[in-house]
Amino acid sequence: MSIIDNKKQPSFHIRTFGCQMNDRDSEIMGQLLAEQGYVESMEIEDADVVIVNTCSIRAKAEQKAMSLLGALRKAKKSRPGMRICVAGCVAQQEGLELCERMSHVDLVLGTQNLYALADLLKNLDGTQKVAITLSDAYEIPAFIPTLPAIREYSVDQIDSNPAPASHPFRKFLTIMQGCNNFCTYCVVPYTRGREVSRKVKDILDEAHALVDAGISEITLLGQNVNSYGRTNSVTPDGGSYSFSQLLREVAAIQGLKRLRFTTSNPKDLSSELMRCFGEIAILCPQFHLPVQSGSNAVLSRMNRKYTRELYLQQVKELRSFRPDIALSTDVIVGFPGESDADFEQTMELLEEVRFHSSFSFKYSDRPGTRSADFADKVEELVKSERLTRFQHRQDEICLEQNLLYVGKVLPVMIEKLTQDGMVGRTESNHIVHIEGKIACIPGDITSVTIHHAGRHSLNGRLNSTQQKGAA
Repeated sequence: MSIIDNKKQPSFHIRTFGCQMNDRDSEIMGQLLAEQGYVESMEIEDADVVIVNTCSIRAKAEQKAMSLLGALRKAKKSRPGMRICVAGCVAQQEGLELCERMSHVDLVLGTQNLYALADLLKNLDGTQKVAITLSDAYEIPAFIPTLPAIREYSVDQIDSNPAPASHPFRKFLTIMQGCNNFCTYCVVPYTRGREVSRKVKDILDEAHALVDAGISEITLLGQNVNSYGRTNSVTPDGGSYSFSQLLREVAAIQGLKRLRFTTSNPKDLSSELMRCFGEIAILCPQFHLPVQSGSNAVLSRMNRKYTRELYLQQVKELRSFRPDIALSTDVIVGFPGESDADFEQTMELLEEVRFHSSFSFKYSDRPGTRSADFADKVEELVKSERLTRFQHRQDEICLEQNLLYVGKVLPVMIEKLTQDGMVGRTESNHIVHIEGKIACIPGDITSVTIHHAGRHSLNGRLNSTQQKGAA
């Protein structure tokens, strides 16, 4: 018998690990449960259903999720009626083996099965269930979010923590799932399936619903948004349709203030898409373009399908369309076979591009990937030394880049109040600590003069001529 039969308002708690795709998936699962009468519990120990949404892209996120699952064994003993569900990439990857290792888990939910969550929970009969079907014919269901009107919030109702990427005034919108690239280090094609794009109409319907609820900023989300519309039909007539076309249609929605997207693969980056940064007014001049390595030899072993030279040419072209664009990237150090000379080429690329920020990691084997079987692994100490050197220089460049904003007047989207002022975010995705307060709600944009720069944030003062909500 299901929980919902025994209790009028069963509760759920979702703990999310890893990537932005997981953040959005958790929001979807939360809404699906709410539509079935569940209420969210802030405390994991009090929840009737606990969902651990996992990520296996990097070892650390997977280890954290598995540690939590181990801790939940004790909670299950004290509350046998609690239902524990494992979702996401680890669930997809391990399936039945996960149940065998952790008998207290009730449901293992694959990445293409999350929309079936409520029905699967309803039909649980005390025995474990595994739903990890991956199909090349998978279609992302139409989904319309239900949100309270943003005008019900005020800035002082937002908690004191920095606003996450998905917040009452800023939301992710999934446009595609899966990947066809098969980079040798990556599990995504095996855990999220082959690339599938959502229907244009479904995306626009969701975007309109978000803006109607008062959302100020939308981030279009996918494993490789550059290839949107290439692998399946996204329009009723089956005609060709590109990501740049989608950007322009979403940007045309009245009331939307800012538009972003992530993530991109350089091999699919077109001039048409780069031109959008110079032509779409609300498209933020901030672009995350993972390079992974500055060495062609390493890029080839990674199966990235582009060269250092192509990447640098794309950076040059991007800056020709939008000179003030803030570029960020991903870098893996210590990939199998990476020599000292290979790493020096990554450092040289860092100096040439001068990223505003980067996410850098030591390489770690991921189950089922080709690189896990590569023999020429780099020693852990060498990987650590290289990562420390890269991150130290990146921090210096972050400060040097941020100092260029001092003295400039920037539009800043307000996120929260502090004791002394407010916190907001620039179009380039920089956090700004603002002196002074105005009457506003989250998502309003105001004019701020930057007077100080740190490595990871800016400080500014409200412009005397600012107007609440000015774009």
